[in-house]
Amino acid sequence: MDNFNAYLDQIEEPKQKEILTAVFNWVDATFPELEKVIKWNQPMYTHHGTYIIGFSRAKAHFSVSPEAAGMKPFIERFEANGYTYTENLFRIKWTQEVDYDLLKDMIQFNIEDKAEITSFWRHYK
Repeated sequence: MDNFNAYLDQIEEPKQKEILTAVFNWVDATFPELEKVIKWNQPMYTHHGTYIIGFSRAKAHFSVSPEAAGMKPFIERFEANGYTYTENLFRIKWTQEVDYDLLKDMIQFNIEDKAEITSFWRHYK
């Protein structure tokens, strides 16, 4: 987690650092087969060289990006949690609870859906 530790060390707000540390530790423990990388200044998890999920932070929230295809099956769950979302990401306010069951299902979906994909991103025709 060295590269992720460097990312976390840049966070000055203690609550934000605490939340993201907990999320990353949870992903590491739940999906030890995933590789951690920093690309475009954002922590991401990959599997066999393909993107699975990424995170970024902002003043009021952090974003979770599973790619558009990884978002579609979970829209109702974003809404049920009160998470705002776009086509490619959803946002968890620093004041909201993290739905770890949702994260688990999204990561598992991407691992299974991208099992045969060898590129970093999905390619659509």
